[in-house]
Amino acid sequence: RQEDANRTMRNAIVLILLLAGGITAFAILAAYPLMQLVGAKEDTIGLATSYFRIISAGIPLNALTMAINAAQRGLGNTRVTMLVNITSNLFNLLFCYLLIQGRFGFPQLGVNGAAVAACIGFVVGFVLCIISVTWKGTFLKLRVRDSWRLDKEIVRGITKIGGNAVLEQIALRIGFMLFARFVADLGTMEFATHTFASQFLQITFTMGDGIGIAGTSLVGQNLGKKRPDLSMLFGKAAQRMALTVSMILLTFIIVLRYPLFRLFTSDPDILALGAQIMIMVAIFQPFQTSSVVISGCLRGAGDTRFVAITMMACVTVIRPVVTYLMIYVFEIGLLGAWCAMLFDMILRLGICYWRFSSGKWFGIKV
Repeated sequence: RQEDANRTMRNAIVLILLLAGGITAFAILAAYPLMQLVGAKEDTIGLATSYFRIISAGIPLNALTMAINAAQRGLGNTRVTMLVNITSNLFNLLFCYLLIQGRFGFPQLGVNGAAVAACIGFVVGFVLCIISVTWKGTFLKLRVRDSWRLDKEIVRGITKIGGNAVLEQIALRIGFMLFARFVADLGTMEFATHTFASQFLQITFTMGDGIGIAGTSLVGQNLGKKRPDLSMLFGKAAQRMALTVSMILLTFIIVLRYPLFRLFTSDPDILALGAQIMIMVAIFQPFQTSSVVISGCLRGAGDTRFVAITMMACVTVIRPVVTYLMIYVFEIGLLGAWCAMLFDMILRLGICYWRFSSGKWFGIKV
């Protein structure tokens, strides 16, 4: 079992290097038209393009780090991934402080400094991941002298699961890009408000994501032990934990929505609009955390195709269509755009919860 795991890890790394290398080359070469596509204006497109190119250079290392972290989580080694992510993000923050404004003798790079800091964080995370799989006594072990030749059966298995995951992520990015493009048309104030509120939504997302990672790992492990009953039990327990956490977050955000938004701005117009959107962020919590956990459990069971199709339908098609109607037809503005997001989230949760409760994922072979 250990050798199978290590062989699978080596094959995954080779595939990631090939894929990430191609994506990096494309992103660097096509950076300017891509920024135009997402709605960058003349006053920002230059900085956006240079930032995107620098970030894209770090894609291979970041992809390898995510792959090794995912493998560690699958084994239940969540402490390793926690340390990797915390350390890499601390380095990111440190060099943002040093490079954006040029402190303590470091060059003042502005926006590009933030991109360089992110790449430094990628490097640190990658180095720590390599240490975690070369350390003596570790279950996952990578050695240069081992065979790195691609195995057809392993590649087929990775493609079966990973291909659906890639499709899902592509669908998500397209949906997010279209949504951001519509919101950008509302104006600078609305887009700034949306960006600030999205930061809080992303922070709260990590709460559900952590519980979802635990659910993914436990569901997968118990299916491997031929105990689908325990997989179902752990999945529902994770969902209930996420729901409890989400209600605490909901209350916290509603009560402190004004002080929280003042951390970003003191502009009274943005603050007034932001307080309304923060209520939407609060309402998001039970649906977002439950959706993250349930979809994670389905991925852990190998039901990645169903999750990918659901994401494509909801995020790539339904969310942009409803957002377009809210903004351009009904003219509800930013609040309407967030209502479209909420509708998408509730729909995703309902579909994934139905699938999980049905137990149709019990017999999926990975």
